[in-house]
Amino acid sequence: MADHYIYMDSPVGRLTLVASDTALVAILWEVEHRRPLKMADMTESRDHPVLQHAQRQLHEYFAGQRRTFDLPLEFRGTDFQKSVWQALLTIPYGETRSYIDIANQLGNPKAVRAVGAANGRNPISIIAPCHRVIGASGDLVGFGGGLPAKSKLLELEGYLPEQPSLF
Repeated sequence: MADHYIYMDSPVGRLTLVASDTALVAILWEVEHRRPLKMADMTESRDHPVLQHAQRQLHEYFAGQRRTFDLPLEFRGTDFQKSVWQALLTIPYGETRSYIDIANQLGNPKAVRAVGAANGRNPISIIAPCHRVIGASGDLVGFGGGLPAKSKLLELEGYLPEQPSLF
């Protein structure tokens, strides 16, 4: 069956929410160079229940009224990628982990680079919070939506102090 999508405006840009008949499968960034799904293979479905629930919960998250998501998710990838994406779901709101932390959590401390690659291919960002993964040095590193969006999401969660205005 074909996937369904809707567009959603958010504080971090326009997002495309994608669902199968029963679960959320992706959140695509407008600025993302890598497209894991082909839009031509999808149908716009503004009344799709999973997409409506996802959109409502994301609006609540951006308004500071939601810290966890309650949505059916369908991760599409290798078994290793799925294990990394499941590990992302365990990172609490407002906290971060490094790639090393995730590799250790998976019981494979030598898989740091593979964890980084899988994190970079996370199809359901924000909900599977890859923005909460930072470099071992504490630096913000790669993010499909761009580092400004990553910074904004972490700031929303209270992890980063607000930057003083230059004006």
